[in-house]
Amino acid sequence: MGEHALARRARFEKVYLASNNGAIGGGEVMLLRLAEALRAIGVDVTVVAPGGSAVCEAAEAAGLPTIGLAARRRLSWMRALRRWDRTRTDGLLWCNGLVPSFATAGRVERLVHLHQQPAGLHRILAGIARRGSVATLVPAQAMLPRVPGAVVLPNWTEPIRRARPRPDPRGAIRIGFLGRLGIDKGVPVLAEAVRLLEERTPGRYRLVLGGEPLFVPEADLVIMEEALGPVARITHRAGWVDAADFFDTIDLLVVPSVVPESFGLVAAEAMVARVPLIVSDAGALPEVVGPAGHVVPAGDPQALADRIAAVAGGNMPARRGALFERWIAEFSPEAGRRRVTELVQTLGIRREPQPAVDQGNRRAA
Repeated sequence: MGEHALARRARFEKVYLASNNGAIGGGEVMLLRLAEALRAIGVDVTVVAPGGSAVCEAAEAAGLPTIGLAARRRLSWMRALRRWDRTRTDGLLWCNGLVPSFATAGRVERLVHLHQQPAGLHRILAGIARRGSVATLVPAQAMLPRVPGAVVLPNWTEPIRRARPRPDPRGAIRIGFLGRLGIDKGVPVLAEAVRLLEERTPGRYRLVLGGEPLFVPEADLVIMEEALGPVARITHRAGWVDAADFFDTIDLLVVPSVVPESFGLVAAEAMVARVPLIVSDAGALPEVVGPAGHVVPAGDPQALADRIAAVAGGNMPARRGALFERWIAEFSPEAGRRRVTELVQTLGIRREPQPAVDQGNRRAA
């Protein structure tokens, strides 16, 4: 994990993991993975989330102790969490996101975990939220300039295996995008790159978009749709789709973000699924793929088109094996659990002794 910039050491009997909100996004996915990892290493962990929310239901389905607080909107969730926190007499409050971190600002025995690059007003709020916390966690080194003194705890993904990639019936090379459809995610840049490729070799490429434009401003939607217009004929919109299923329908994945990414879960998922991958140099994306990754300048459709053509044409190696090995070492559940264990030991969080594993049976399995 590198150097631990921890404010102080303490002894905690248990951990309360507070959700950023009730819906399940990237941060909430990591909350559930963190809860599972903490439980696996013997930590007494409880998930705190809006009652009846998707996060509550997912935590309960996983058999995790859960506290559901009455809240329907963000402000009511912040108020409910702060009221509940005043009744907390033991344990560490692990604030999974800026919302619970700011809602409990000034309270003691808190851990602030930021999953997004704080900018503008959010950067000011993050500074307030961090006061008095035992530590601040971020998922990548790229966030440290905006969150100085934080500890890096990289995200991780579950294993994903492509079942049997289905070739395009027309023999086209399918360029995939998976995530929220928006300007910040670089969809217009990708659309322009595909338009350039179509001009060079008509009919050779298709664009496959996975995801929806949730919470995207109307003005941004107009810009994005205008950019997609010239390639609408060779574009398939898959909507929300499971990553493993999506990877079976594409030949390579592009992550063309134009704003600094705090991590890049979809890139890590492609790495474990051994899908050829191209990312922009926005934020932590180069950090995730490492030296074996294909990285192009953010916002440069010409460079992106050239790299897609080179990789798809076999003129550059896909490097899937090296990226898979990097996933195992850095972003697998085992790597995540190892780092969580190190953090738990550093903070002094109590762990129950785990039953010994019979090495003979383990080898036989």
